[in-house]
Amino acid sequence: MDEVAAAIADPVRRDILVMLRGRRLAAGQIADRFVISRPAVSRHLRVLRESGLVRDTLVGRRRLYELDASRFGELVEWLGQFTAVGQVTAAAGWERRLDALETEVHRTRRERHRRDAPDHPRERTA
Repeated sequence: MDEVAAAIADPVRRDILVMLRGRRLAAGQIADRFVISRPAVSRHLRVLRESGLVRDTLVGRRRLYELDASRFGELVEWLGQFTAVGQVTAAAGWERRLDALETEVHRTRRERHRRDAPDHPRERTA
């Protein structure tokens, strides 16, 4: 978990992880998206590889990188102790608000239906 946390601490490495979400990219394609040097990008890729967050495959002369999100599991589980209670509380709050809104919508529709019903006396204006 510590290696993963250390790896994602750097904004460049986080950007690389986002780039690799759902696709494989060559090292050169990754490096082209940054203003830092290619050797610097290479060092970031090495940190990500050593932490297990990315895998690389040699295809001909190109090294393709892909995300391995399975390494996030332990970190996400650990972080859950800080966020789960807040999320449950927030979700319950939204659920109450949405229930109240639904009740108000039904009440308004019922009143409108009663007002528009043919047997309801309407006020006439001249």
